[in-house]
Amino acid sequence: MASIHRTTMTPGKLELITGWLPKQSWYVGTAGTPDLVKAGGFRLDDPEGAVGIEFMVVVDSAGPEPVAYLVPLGYRGAALEGVPDAALIGTSEHGVLGTRWVYDGAHDPVVLARLSALLRGEADPQHQSLSDTPDPTVIVHGAGADQRADVRINRVLRPGEDEQAPSAHLVAGWTWPDGTAARGVFAVVAQR
Repeated sequence: MASIHRTTMTPGKLELITGWLPKQSWYVGTAGTPDLVKAGGFRLDDPEGAVGIEFMVVVDSAGPEPVAYLVPLGYRGAALEGVPDAALIGTSEHGVLGTRWVYDGAHDPVVLARLSALLRGEADPQHQSLSDTPDPTVIVHGAGADQRADVRINRVLRPGEDEQAPSAHLVAGWTWPDGTAARGVFAVVAQR
């Protein structure tokens, strides 16, 4: 189980994501610089203990209506070889672990492997900010998906659970800036 360190990161996660998010093709904001708040998420454990894995929900309140984004993150102690330069969200100084390379988890092979394991029912979601604590609010419908299937991450989150989806899918929650709780599909298995 991964340990959550109560320390600083400079720059912080939201600072890194704020600069990176508007450059993404799936960003729907129109206000230029997003106004982000952390709104939810969960973690997964890397069995090797080398990569920190977090699925963070951020809500952008800069536009006329708030928009929730899912940003999977891979925290590494060294640069990741063989991924596009755009996969690097940035680097940060962690108060305990030193320099961390923060990657968009959609391009990190360990993050994707653990997400696939979760969708097969072979990994347990962990609380976002508590060490060694499962998160029972993260639910996989249709676990046991084919290992060869592709996983599609929903970057722009929409409220509503779709339990009738034809393939395995992951449902979790977040909180809107007004305090309203929401749940939606974070990822689905796309059969080949």
